[in-house]
Amino acid sequence: MKRGPVVLILLAMTILLAGMSLAAGRVWTPLEVWLDPTDLRRLIVLELRLPRTLLAVAIGAALGMAGAAMQGYTRNPLADPGALGVSSMAALGAVLTLYFGAGAAQPWVIASAAMAGALAAVLLLLALSGLASSIVTFILAGVILQTVAGAGVALALSLAPNPWAVSEIVNWLMGSLADRSMDEVRLALPLMAVGAFLLLLIGRALDALTLGETGARSLGVDLNRTRWLLAIGVALTAGASVAVTGVIGFVGLIVPHILRPIVGARPGGLLIPSALGGAVLVLAADIAVRLAPAPAGEVKLGVAMAMLGGPFFFALLLSLRRRIA
Repeated sequence: MKRGPVVLILLAMTILLAGMSLAAGRVWTPLEVWLDPTDLRRLIVLELRLPRTLLAVAIGAALGMAGAAMQGYTRNPLADPGALGVSSMAALGAVLTLYFGAGAAQPWVIASAAMAGALAAVLLLLALSGLASSIVTFILAGVILQTVAGAGVALALSLAPNPWAVSEIVNWLMGSLADRSMDEVRLALPLMAVGAFLLLLIGRALDALTLGETGARSLGVDLNRTRWLLAIGVALTAGASVAVTGVIGFVGLIVPHILRPIVGARPGGLLIPSALGGAVLVLAADIAVRLAPAPAGEVKLGVAMAMLGGPFFFALLLSLRRRIA
């Protein structure tokens, strides 16, 4: 199927789900409520659901594009910010600010720490695995990052100075879009937009890398510049996402794999469809957790995505094993 129609279909699905996200919840708000300034339910839409919907679209798009870019650069189908420790390292950076109490007064401190953790993770991942590494090496590099991040978070939890810090850290790790405001939108959207722009800049380089490192160089691709643009782009997209919602994993793993057979395997051409597909996935998942019955509150979005992504990751590993064998 051609890329253009797929993009239009995904865009239409994003708009439709965004409208459903504004309406869905324990209190349903039909269209006439949004347009009636005297209806108090309009405040629910403007103050609670509009920021949540905007963040769902932005974070899904950012993580979907980041996953597609990482898979294209490494030529590795298992590359993803969540599955390979990038989001966990970003969460570690954010958790440290919560542990020391720096993030409560200045939200930008959390964002800066999360992006620093994500940038360090991408650089370490590329350094540990190498440009032309095997799938096993790449997974092991991701496991190392996951282990380091998990140990750091566990240490912060065990040494937390008060119950409030423990509660904040646990909630951050589970990931959620609930109770977000326009302040988080204004903080995260510009950073994710810059990160997405940097990832789009390397689309041609990702296509060239399908010929290998030598072939890409012969086509005039600056691999060092590409590596830095990838690292900074993923750090901004994944770091800003974690900074405002916590860890929401597997978006960048699932979406490119679903769309690749439809739009083709060209890495550069997969970036925009993956962004729209990520927005569709996160919007749909967020609507589902809002409507799912739960005795206390709602299921965390990060938990729901892990329940979806875990079996998908396992099935993907089995498929790769059969292909290699």
